[in-house]
Parts: sequence; C-alpha cells; structure tokens
Amino acid sequence: MGTRGIYVETVIDADIERVWAASQDPQEHVRWDLRFSEILPEAADADGAAQFTYVRRTIVHDVHGTGVSIGERRRADGTRTSALRFGTDDRLSPIRAGRGYWRYVPTDDGRTRFITGYDYDAGWGPLDLVVRPLLGWATAWSFDRLRIWLEGGGEPEVWTLLSVLQVWRRDRPRASRTRRAPEGGSRRGDQLQDAPATLAALPDPSGDR
Repeated sequence: MGTRGIYVETVIDADIERVWAASQDPQEHVRWDLRFSEILPEAADADGAAQFTYVRRTIVHDVHGTGVSIGERRRADGTRTSALRFGTDDRLSPIRAGRGYWRYVPTDDGRTRFITGYDYDAGWGPLDLVVRPLLGWATAWSFDRLRIWLEGGGEPEVWTLLSVLQVWRRDRPRASRTRRAPEGGSRRGDQLQDAPATLAALPDPSGDR
C-alpha cells in the first residue's frame, strides 16, 4: 500500500439510519462521492459480502474496476461499519488496488460521526505524491457535500465541482470542514489501524493482480 493512508471524518446532523442509507445505497452513493460515477452491485453471498463493479468517468478516460464489500448493520455499541476491497487492471488508473472502511458512530445528541480510512497501491509511481493529496481532498470535499445534503442544504447535484470556485458562497462544500486525521493522530499514520475485523476477511475481488 501507499506511504500513508487517507482519513476523513465529519459529523452530520442526521441519524445513523439516514447516513447509512445515503452511503450504502449505490445509487445514492454516487450522487455525492466524487470518486465514483457508477456502482453496480451484485447479490451478497452467505457471509454478507457483495461483489460490485464501479466506473469513474472523466473527459479523457473511463476507469472500470471491481470490488467487494461487507457491512455490519448492528453492533453492540450502537456503531456500524462497512469494509471494502477494490481494484482495477486499467493501466491508466492512478489506483491499482485498495482497501478501506467506513465507520458510523451515533452521538449523544442524535448526530452521526462518519469516518473513512483507506489506502491503496499507486498506479502512477512517483506521481502519487500529487495524486494522494488530491484523493484525500476529493474524499473530504465529498464528505462535506454529503453533510450539506443530509442537513437540508440542497441536493448533491447542486454542488458540482465548479462550486469550488464560488468562494463567495459560504454554504458550498469545503474539504476544510472535515477532520483529516484521527484525534491525537497524524495524516501520515496508519489509517487502517482502526479498521473492522471484517476487512481482513474480505477476498481480493479480482484474484491475484
């Protein structure tokens, strides 16, 4: 995996059910997450792991990949987690294979802490020094876009990437509103150290690469 993982955390004024639905439903997920243009799920197996294919479209090239994910809808402490592995054989993709998790933590006042940690094998060699910060920013911006949506600040489609240039709009999504490292931790730390145990059990969705 990379020299350092990516971590993003936000607090959303919405209950855990709403955040779970907006992030676990593939059609809802792609509405707010810049990293995906389309996600096509398959039926889950007996252990609850589900294969999926994904597409990230750009004006230059469309990257296609595969993945496998598993979610825990109920945990004893009231939190939920979702783990996934993903990858592509597309040589033009900046990511070869990766793994990560989402964590959903209800707060005492009815809000939800939404957290992700992930890491990946770079596809562009030394250029990952540029790609990795951009992916971290895109993840953080997407998390704030989700927060705004669930808090009643407009559908995700209202906030296109061009809204980044609308510096006079205080209500636009901003990556800077999110936490980019665990409390007391560092951006350069191992962002998978708190991953759920289900992540280690997930198979490579495409076999050996």
